[in-house]
Amino acid sequence: MESTRIFVSWVRSAAPYIHAFRGRTFVVAFAGEVAAGPAAQALAHDINLLAALGIRLVLIHGARPQIDEEMASRGLTPRYHQGLRVTDADALECVKAAMGVTRLEIEALLSQGLPNTPMAGAYVRVTGGNFITAKPVGVVDGVDFQYTGAVRRVIAEEIRADLEQENVVLISPMGFSPSGEIFNLGMEEVAAQVAMALKAEKLVFLCDVPGITDGRGRLQTAVTADEVEKLLGGRRKLSEDLGLYLPWAVKAVRGGVNRVHLISEALDGALLLEFFTREGVGSVITRDALARVRQATVEDVGAIIGVITPLEADGTLVPRGRERLEMEIERFSVLEVDDVIIGCAALYPFSNDRAGELACLAVMPEYRRAGYGEALLHHIELRARKGKLQELFVLTTRTAHWFVERGFVEAAIDSLPRRRRELYNLQRRSKVFIKPLAVEHA
Repeated sequence: MESTRIFVSWVRSAAPYIHAFRGRTFVVAFAGEVAAGPAAQALAHDINLLAALGIRLVLIHGARPQIDEEMASRGLTPRYHQGLRVTDADALECVKAAMGVTRLEIEALLSQGLPNTPMAGAYVRVTGGNFITAKPVGVVDGVDFQYTGAVRRVIAEEIRADLEQENVVLISPMGFSPSGEIFNLGMEEVAAQVAMALKAEKLVFLCDVPGITDGRGRLQTAVTADEVEKLLGGRRKLSEDLGLYLPWAVKAVRGGVNRVHLISEALDGALLLEFFTREGVGSVITRDALARVRQATVEDVGAIIGVITPLEADGTLVPRGRERLEMEIERFSVLEVDDVIIGCAALYPFSNDRAGELACLAVMPEYRRAGYGEALLHHIELRARKGKLQELFVLTTRTAHWFVERGFVEAAIDSLPRRRRELYNLQRRSKVFIKPLAVEHA
């Protein structure tokens, strides 16, 4: 029964994402190591499921190890400069051979329909074409890249036409010039340029690491483009994939892509876990901060009830009815992460006493270690200062230590404003904590 309950709960929690993503375009990029590795089969299953859910998919594959293997079989030595392959005429022949084989193998994986597999009864139409026009990289630092190219243009209207026919579009990182020359392109550049041209909802890179970590090795689930640029300009050593993908991730979100996701290529079901769970499993890069605190509206009452009901049930918060919430909604602020309300807090001013009560501070359990409670507290403090209040007080029975750690000091009940003292519930025996507010200078 417990496993059944968990399954039902997961499906219901995933439903809003399924509705939101139907008809949206996702660009998924993966290296040649993924295409040839043990994770390729599971990836094909998950891509099939995403397509079945109505998500428009563009797949960009790499083929670096396959090209290197082809070159080795011909007695050739690969050459790289600044992470980019130097493609001479002999290397180009190896590129064409390796790309063709890799593409066919991916198409074969996506064409499976065996019974007792996630693809049973499914049919995924895979299409492709000469969607990329290219130009030569030229000479960089004295190195002539020859047939290594850069994207000149993405023919987005043709890709959209295929997507509208419910096809999965598979693009190899090769481009063609108007004169008929063939160029070897970087997979990460093609993925970013295609995502920007399509104004994709998401660009996803499958990586050799779970995502971006901080200085202590902790996964950063949400990062802004500005923060990524600081990381790239610093001295921290990045994995090979992050070094290649992050610069293009920044360009993509600044070029119109809504989200760029970095997730582990080794984690089974990583795409599903990233897209259909609230917490995700990788790092998401956005142009602006993913989390924001704003003034609540009446439309938010249902979401606020969802956040505070568990805390009301265990006695942490005083129960509030829906009617009261609607009447007092102007007192509330909500915290959104990716357009989902995951926390709230309220400020009740006592202007004659130059004091304000912080009430109903709550964050959903799965987000409580991400600093969102502090973000709400900071927002309420700013509101209190703008209202010319000089101190903030809170009544609590369960979370005294949390407030003490953030500058609140325990005080007597007599310290409360008179009107608040008259409403004090002697049965709850809440403790009073007060925090002086620094004066804002213009």
